[in-house]
Amino acid sequence: MILFLDLKKINARYETAFQEKLKLVLDNGWYILGKEVENFEKAFAEYCHTKYCIGVGNGLDSLVLIFKAYIQLGKLQKGDEVIVPANTYIASILAILQADLVPVLVEPKLETYNINPDLIQEKITPKTKAILAVHLYGQLAEMEKINEIAIQNNLLIIEDAAQSHGAVANSNNFIPKHRDQIPNTNDDTNENQQLTINNQQSAKAYSFYPGKNLGCLGDGGAITTNDSELAKALFSLRNYGSEKKYYNKYIGVNSRLDELQAAFLNLKLPNLDVDNEKRRSIAKRYLSGIKNDKIKLPFWDSSNNHVFHLFVIRTQNREGLQEYLTGNNIQTVIHYPVPPHKQKAFPDWNNLSFPITEKIHNEVLSLPISPVLTETEVNFIIEILNQY
Repeated sequence: MILFLDLKKINARYETAFQEKLKLVLDNGWYILGKEVENFEKAFAEYCHTKYCIGVGNGLDSLVLIFKAYIQLGKLQKGDEVIVPANTYIASILAILQADLVPVLVEPKLETYNINPDLIQEKITPKTKAILAVHLYGQLAEMEKINEIAIQNNLLIIEDAAQSHGAVANSNNFIPKHRDQIPNTNDDTNENQQLTINNQQSAKAYSFYPGKNLGCLGDGGAITTNDSELAKALFSLRNYGSEKKYYNKYIGVNSRLDELQAAFLNLKLPNLDVDNEKRRSIAKRYLSGIKNDKIKLPFWDSSNNHVFHLFVIRTQNREGLQEYLTGNNIQTVIHYPVPPHKQKAFPDWNNLSFPITEKIHNEVLSLPISPVLTETEVNFIIEILNQY
């Protein structure tokens, strides 16, 4: 069976180094917010072209804490509305609700699966205070248009980057292979300076769930920002609302990136760009090799704005195609079978109609794609799909 995602094989590349890191952390005897977390926060901030990185317990917490920090700083109030794509993963919606804010669903573009900027303006009301842009499946949302809308309407922008580690905007002239090669963002004379999704405004939320492009061996997350006031609030909120031990400024939570998981991430981060390039290489093979009228391939302009966390096709007979692939020893996954507004958790939304979102959720199927997928396996998947 060609696994959808062979995590054991992905992490086997680091097994010896993981064991050495484990011993180092054990010998050090410091298990919470130690040097490994500090080193990762510094390295990931540099990789993302931002001043600050705040390591937290998981990706959901990274979003929730951003919203709660903005509430503490007076930039949001409970009950404010937040624009969010209707077809996002449920965590985006849960984060808004857990911060006592109101999600306002907007349809995506069928081609990119990301929020349609042309539909945002009509959903803005006097209560709208923020846009949560989600870079779904690893492809950047249309941030230039979204930023313009935000500026015109005085809205905050928060980015859900849980699936887009390393995606780069405006990258025609610069393709980083390692974070040390990324230009200095403080050097305005650098003609090759490019913007990652972390170099816009506001804050970005990341997940390091094991299956992500940069995944740890458990739960983990992070927030990146250039806003010093926001960063200070976030560092406090993640640690019981405390800036100094036993002195609590905010009603905070316990959501700290684990020291051991940070140690593992420190080992994997230098290879993220190389792994993303492997994903893009596989995506190019799929896009050029799959030729079947029953299968709709994803849109991609071949820039580095997509890191292919997932390679998502569409077909009208998804169940039949998935059974066919399983019968040929190819494992696939549906991301995601039920849209948020149809979930039992949200009965007040169940009668709403979002035709594009519903079409996407009824037709999408994710093919295997990872840095350890072999050329032989890719060729076999293409061959089997073309025979369907």
